[in-house]
Amino acid sequence: QVQLVESGGGSVQPGGSLRLSCAASGGIFRFVDMAWYRQAPGKQRELVAGVTSGGDTNYANAVRGRFTIFRDNSGPTVDLQMNTLKPEDTAVYYCNTMYQNWSWGQGTQVTVST
Repeated sequence: QVQLVESGGGSVQPGGSLRLSCAASGGIFRFVDMAWYRQAPGKQRELVAGVTSGGDTNYANAVRGRFTIFRDNSGPTVDLQMNTLKPEDTAVYYCNTMYQNWSWGQGTQVTVST
């Protein structure tokens, strides 16, 4: 059973940056289409960004141009670089496959506020 571990969250002011990292135990990222999701209080979990095994990426309209998803093969991890953060980016961020077929991890909290 693959276990996903997200890290890198924190509290930042609007306009700040964070880099989230997703690691998997017992699994192989390299050939799996991966994605980052987020869930804000009172809202459903939503797709933020995805990256295929071939490196193709896709982004939610709300984050396009500000967030970058990429694979770090040294980990290996799947990372999410978040720039120009906004209060509406506040959420718990999770990683999973694009098909959400692995068990969800604990997520990492991102809070953007003054």
